[in-house]
Amino acid sequence: MSNQTEKITALYCRLSQEDENKGDSNSIQNQRAILEKYAKDNGFENIQIFIDDGYSGVSFNRPDFQRLLEMMEQGKVSTLITKDLSRLGRNYIEVGRYVDYIFPSYNIRFIALNDNVDTASKDTSALDMMPIMNL
Repeated sequence: MSNQTEKITALYCRLSQEDENKGDSNSIQNQRAILEKYAKDNGFENIQIFIDDGYSGVSFNRPDFQRLLEMMEQGKVSTLITKDLSRLGRNYIEVGRYVDYIFPSYNIRFIALNDNVDTASKDTSALDMMPIMNL
């Protein structure tokens, strides 16, 4: 088995207690369904789901996000997909650091579906607007 086929596509879902008050659109079940459909429809394989339910996006010290980071450091992740930038985190400076520096250092493609962010895309307009969208 080649190293490429061993790598996972990580689907990351996060919901804080504050987000729960905004209805089902951000629910873990909804995020998971959207991410799984996108992965299937776009040929992403070897999917693993990471869920931090009830954790604020201000801090990146969340159990499943930390587990995901460990897997990234070990070279086990090829792609990370979230519903939108706010699911990755609410601290726009830290989100930018992950997207601009940390993920590329591990050769990880990052996709935020609703924000049209895809670090593998030649169209950088969404990446250029990312700091504003994440505010």
